[in-house]
Amino acid sequence: MNLTIEQIAGFCKGKILGDAPKGNVTNITLDSRQVKEGSMFVAVRGERVDGHKFVENTLKSGAVCALVEEEMTVENGCCILVDSTLQAIKDIARGYRETLKATVIGITGSVGKTSTKEMVYAVMKEKFKTTKTQGNYNNEIGVPITIFSIPEDTQVAIVEMGISDFGEMSRLTAMAQPDMCIITNIGQCHLENLGDRDGVLRAKTEIFEGYRALGKGAIILNGEDDKLSTIKEVEGVIPDFFGLEDNERFSAYSSNVTDLGMEGSRITIKFRDGKELEAWIPVAGAHMVNNALAAALAGKALGMTMEEIKRGIESYETIPGRNHTIKTKKYTILDDCYNANPMSMKSAIDIISKSNGRKVAILGDMFELGEDEYKLHGQVGAYAAKAGLDVLVCVGERSAWMKSEALNTLGEEASCQVLHFRNKEEVMEHVDEFLKERDMILVKASHGMGFADLVKFLEKKEM
Repeated sequence: MNLTIEQIAGFCKGKILGDAPKGNVTNITLDSRQVKEGSMFVAVRGERVDGHKFVENTLKSGAVCALVEEEMTVENGCCILVDSTLQAIKDIARGYRETLKATVIGITGSVGKTSTKEMVYAVMKEKFKTTKTQGNYNNEIGVPITIFSIPEDTQVAIVEMGISDFGEMSRLTAMAQPDMCIITNIGQCHLENLGDRDGVLRAKTEIFEGYRALGKGAIILNGEDDKLSTIKEVEGVIPDFFGLEDNERFSAYSSNVTDLGMEGSRITIKFRDGKELEAWIPVAGAHMVNNALAAALAGKALGMTMEEIKRGIESYETIPGRNHTIKTKKYTILDDCYNANPMSMKSAIDIISKSNGRKVAILGDMFELGEDEYKLHGQVGAYAAKAGLDVLVCVGERSAWMKSEALNTLGEEASCQVLHFRNKEEVMEHVDEFLKERDMILVKASHGMGFADLVKFLEKKEM
């Protein structure tokens, strides 16, 4: 970004305190330790720390200005006074987004947002100067930061948007104003706020409120999702649906899928207009086929050739915590520990069940599932019991139900060892009792379980 103090004050209707410096703002941070040349420091009142205490130091450290909620005298720069700094960064993000010429692709869904974002990025970078959401910056703080990081000469910007309640997506899409919307699926997540899958559908489709229609092909939806398939049109645009089988409603579908296990899959993508391409998806999982279909439709909508789309799909790379395979001297680890809900748990179990050798699934609690959380954990346990695993390790209070239903499903002649531990520390303490050399290990739980520590522990295990 490259904005003047006056532009920023105009976007957020703020009052400039002090003398505006000549330099422009090129980055925004909420962390006083990350202030650098061109920074605007945003003072936020937290539960433990009030950012206003650091304003003077950030200005002395070279910040161009600070965004504040209280009147203050400044000698080493200027401040912009607003009623709410958190609301102001959203207003500024929206203002900056409106100056950009980039095509913005908004991605949401219950499962697979990040892997879809990475696949769309892999395809788009073959033709366009492309940026994407970094890490998990997909909420009401992360999306503004993502928007601020989009260079002015960007051609395509991919913005991931995650929510947990009604109204959040409305606020996110007001900032991002996507020219293209992709929704991966509607699953059982954040049910404590959204109630049921119909509630999830309503909350996710708030993304259309900020949609800037470009024409046909700008709405891309999973046609095999029973909720998304009910959407007939958006702003007069008929959605482009995708799926794993031929369907007259689908604009793109997969054909001749060859499952290569942990090496991914080979597919033919066929488009309704008769075009097609063959590609290797270098990551395991049926959901990756859907990701490739969504990315292919996005690329085609922006005029990419079949060869460009193919190269992009085949260049896909995983990121830590998201279906990321780690090969150590002792184990192969499928690191999918960033987050979890029943749908993504079952998808990950499917992946490991197709691997060769001894299969171990270490599964932890899933959060924000509402009043049916124990029942849903039990369903995952029953599903895992039928997957041909050698060991199922259930971790956490809720996962005790996972263990119970797994044992009920297995019966007396259980071929799978089922264990339960209270937390990841207990797992690490007893890991040598159930793991063997050359095991294939799935590690998955909600982010709050801290399973990234468990992954690091397994990586460091010696032969």
